[in-house]
Amino acid sequence: MLNILPAETAEELKSEGKVKAKRINSATVLFTDFKSFSAFSENISPEKLVESIDFYFKEFDRISTKYGLEKIKTIGDSYMCAGGLPKENETHPKDVVLAAIEMMSFVNQTFDNNLMHFEMRIGIHTGPIVAGIVGIKKWQY
Repeated sequence: MLNILPAETAEELKSEGKVKAKRINSATVLFTDFKSFSAFSENISPEKLVESIDFYFKEFDRISTKYGLEKIKTIGDSYMCAGGLPKENETHPKDVVLAAIEMMSFVNQTFDNNLMHFEMRIGIHTGPIVAGIVGIKKWQY
């Protein structure tokens, strides 16, 4: 469970059988996507596409961990993480911006002839959020 939920959330789920939604007054969310991903995906094998995304997202995982960010999810070519949760902190905007700069630098400076190279876009937003899990299987935080 610790690979898909924050430790506090996993503990609450184990002890209570459910997780209460938690309002967080200030968090910063980062999301990425690869420019022209759909067009690229039409011209390469699915295996090469997944291998390429995996290469980048593993580094994004390392970077988000380095800055104390919580990985939220990936969907296709989009990667989402957030700072300031599950425990609120004062440094989340700076942490997210530093992670974004490092992610962008990695994508722009990494060229491997065996993998697809993408241009990346990043969005960042700071504000209140509600965090929790829904459903009964394959939870997402």
